[in-house]
Amino acid sequence: MARSKSSARWLKEHFGDEFVKRAQAEGFRSRAAFKLDELLDRDRLLKPGMTVVDLGAAPGGWSQLVRQRLGQKNGEWSGKVFALDILPMQGIGGVEFIEGDFREESVFNALMDKLEGAPVDLVLSDMAPNISGIEVADQARAMHLAELAADFAAKCLKPGGSLLVKLFQGRGFDDYLRDLRAGFARVTLRKPKASRARSREVYALATGWKKAA
Repeated sequence: MARSKSSARWLKEHFGDEFVKRAQAEGFRSRAAFKLDELLDRDRLLKPGMTVVDLGAAPGGWSQLVRQRLGQKNGEWSGKVFALDILPMQGIGGVEFIEGDFREESVFNALMDKLEGAPVDLVLSDMAPNISGIEVADQARAMHLAELAADFAAKCLKPGGSLLVKLFQGRGFDDYLRDLRAGFARVTLRKPKASRARSREVYALATGWKKAA
C-alpha cells in the first residue's frame, strides 16, 4: 500500500531527526527524553532522593531518564520513580509501573499504596491526545489532559512541589496558566530544542505548590 506524500515526508523527517538518532544511539525509548533532559538541566528540577510521578509514561523515555539521573546510592536506587499509563510499558529497573487510568480510584489508590506515605516532589506529564486533524477538538482534548495532570498534582504534591506539563497553545491555554498561577508560586513556559519548531507544543513548569489548607 503506497504511503501518502505527507506520511512519507513525516517518515523522512522523523528518521533524519537529530534527536531520534540520539535516542537510538543512547538507548532512550523516545526522542522526548531530550526535551526533559534540557529542562532538568535548565531548571535543576531533580535532587537526590526525590519522589517523581510520570503520567502517561509509555513508552517510558521520561521515566527512563529520571531514573538514570537520580541514580543509585550505596547500591540502592536513589529516590522513587512511579510511571502510570493506560498502555502497557516494558519494565525499567528502579521504576514502579502502574497500568491503568490514573483518574480511576483503584489506580490512584494503588499509587498511594506504593508511595507508603512518601510525599511527591515532582509530577511530570508529557501526555497528548491522538490527533484527529480537527484543531478545535484536538485542542480541547489536549487541554483536558493538562487539566487532569494539574488535578492529580493538587492531590499528590507536597508543599513546594513542582509540576511539568505539556501544553498546546490555543483555546483554553491562557485560562489554564492563570489557574496554575493561583496554585503555584511560579509558572514559566519552556520550549525545549527537541520540540519541533512548527509545533504549538510548550511546557509549563509550575514550582512552589501552595497546598490548600
